[in-house]
This record gives sequence, C-alpha cells and structure tokens, in this order.
Amino acid sequence: MPNIKSSAKRDQLQKAANAKNKAAKSELKTELKKFEAAVAAGDSAKAAETYKVAVKSVDKAAAKGLIHKNNAAHKKSAMAKKLNAAQ
Repeated sequence: MPNIKSSAKRDQLQKAANAKNKAAKSELKTELKKFEAAVAAGDSAKAAETYKVAVKSVDKAAAKGLIHKNNAAHKKSAMAKKLNAAQ
C-alpha cells in the first residue's frame, strides 16, 4: 500500500483502468469467437453479419489502444479471408 496520497490515487486509477481494459479485451475476443463459430457452422449470412460487428469491435479496440493498429489490420485481414473462403 502506497504511503503517498498521489501514489494511492494512481494505484486506484490504474486498477480501474485495468478492469475496464480487461472487460473491453474480453468483449473483443467474444466477438471474434462469434465470427469464428458462424464461419465454422457454414452459415454465410450469419458469418457476414458477425463479420461486420467483429470488424467494428477490432477498430474500436485499436482506437482505444487496446491492440496495436497493425494487429487490428492483421485480424481484419484474416477474418476477411475466412469470410471469402466460406462463401
């Protein structure tokens, strides 16, 4: 436990930010898994729908700094390839 007030506040803010980032990353992974499941099921309409949501989630994560922009581009490219192969 920090002895200095500002350090204690920093610690508290860091814990809050960590929780928020963890929740956002978890949500991103969930959206990606939904897309993967739709592609695996062979449902092209559902896959196209979940693709749009997943891409939006990836873009939001990159904008917030949760993932690097190149990582986001890589994920979107891989999803597009899977979507095109499924159709």
